[in-house]
Amino acid sequence: MRVLAGSLVALALGALVVTGRAHTRSEQSLKVERTIYSPAVAGRLRLAVYLPAGYSSSVSRRYPVVYFLHGLPATPSSYRGADFLARALAASGRRAIIVAPQGARDNDSDPEYLDWGAGRNWETAVTRDVVTYVDSHLRTIRGRRGRAIVGLSAGGYGAVMLALHHLPAFSVMESWSGYFHPTDPAGDRALDLGTAHANANANAHAFVKTLKRGFAKRPTFFAFYVGSGDARFREENRLFHRELTAAGVPHLFRIYPGGHEQSVWSAHAQTWLAEAVDHLAHG
Repeated sequence: MRVLAGSLVALALGALVVTGRAHTRSEQSLKVERTIYSPAVAGRLRLAVYLPAGYSSSVSRRYPVVYFLHGLPATPSSYRGADFLARALAASGRRAIIVAPQGARDNDSDPEYLDWGAGRNWETAVTRDVVTYVDSHLRTIRGRRGRAIVGLSAGGYGAVMLALHHLPAFSVMESWSGYFHPTDPAGDRALDLGTAHANANANAHAFVKTLKRGFAKRPTFFAFYVGSGDARFREENRLFHRELTAAGVPHLFRIYPGGHEQSVWSAHAQTWLAEAVDHLAHG
């Protein structure tokens, strides 16, 4: 990819003040970085936006959006690691916008994409502030039929929980080597959120009994994948698959060779993204 010259621009969207710069282009897509002000985290939040080939020339066409959540713990720049997704999506022949938001800060490196209180509401930052900005500034297919939320590792957990909490907003959710209850930074033990209600609300297992009815009302494509050698999360993925199957909840579950590693995600990103985009509406 080659570097594009660009200048900072300032935009206003209600409470959201936005700056951005075009960074890199390939034959497949254009990568643009944006910085928005997010009231939910009481500060600036950065995004990597990948526009599909033809976006600039097909001015009347609208596109579905894949929101991608990176793993945790992370740094403020971890959102920049999503370039492989744009390459995989282009190779699949599908056309969609990919948005990868920042999911951590220097003093908040493992928020699990949950709402923790004033200035640390990461779930609201993604589902309200980021989605509002994207729909207001890009030619998106607005509404749940035009949105997927996908993530890897802790981002997979975040994608599932945000989708479960906001079924009216997303019609596709995918977890890549994720888990289904909040964990400590090492992923070795459950994270206690302080109350039984908070723990249940952050635990995907607690939603199983209501999902069949929820998905019937709002059709949703739910897929999760894990490596056969992923010692930390493989068994919980298998357990969740059994729970969903017993409850009659439609879903797709696959185990792939490999561990909890980038090589697994890169090898299968084309297939997994294609499955997500194929279940979205298209303009």
